[in-house]
Amino acid sequence: MNAAPADQIRLLDVQALDVRLQQLAHKRKSLPEHAEIESLTKDLTQLRDLLVAAQTEEGDCAREQTKAEQDVDQVRQRAGRDQQRLDSGAVTSPKDLENLQREIASLAKRQGDLEDVVLEVMERRESAQERVDELTERVSSVQSKIDDASGRRDTAVEEIDGESASVVKEREVVSGAVPADLLKLYEKLREQQGGIGAARLFQRRCEGCRLELNITELNEVRAAAPDTVVRCENCRRILVRTAESGL
Repeated sequence: MNAAPADQIRLLDVQALDVRLQQLAHKRKSLPEHAEIESLTKDLTQLRDLLVAAQTEEGDCAREQTKAEQDVDQVRQRAGRDQQRLDSGAVTSPKDLENLQREIASLAKRQGDLEDVVLEVMERRESAQERVDELTERVSSVQSKIDDASGRRDTAVEEIDGESASVVKEREVVSGAVPADLLKLYEKLREQQGGIGAARLFQRRCEGCRLELNITELNEVRAAAPDTVVRCENCRRILVRTAESGL
């Protein structure tokens, strides 16, 4: 394949732009905010699970407290009715009086036991509510950190995308001046060779594979016409000759 030396050198400009696009894509993908957000999101998920569990426990305690308070109220009301009967003098039988007094005493003990239950449930509910408050605050804090990191990520991505768009436009202009057959070969090699399809021959060394050409290879390059598209014998990339090739 033949191409004017100026077109071959222009191909190096295309390659440089492609390398810059690769660098920008890598930078975009490896922004530290990505890992930060991922880690914080995992923490947030765990905290939310814990918060749901704490809220469930607090709700269970609230229902248990309501039930216990209702039990206390029922016993208190029954004891009150019995006390009214006792105080009214309507019960005259000694045996009935004894039974009524025994029941009032039993209800008093029952009420005391139930009130202890209420206190115990209230303590558990208070502890659960404190846990809910703590976890709510931690969820809010982590969410704020995620929002901050997301904002920083979005700003960085916007800057990178803006530069990438500019480089793409520049590449379109530069590559448009490269002969189609030469550009097609370059694109093919770039895909095969990890993004590098053309390299400069600098001081007898291919800048694509970093290997120095031996004397036989150098003589072949020297003998090639200026418009001959030379390929590196080692990596098969397009080898572009310049004034600094050391030929």
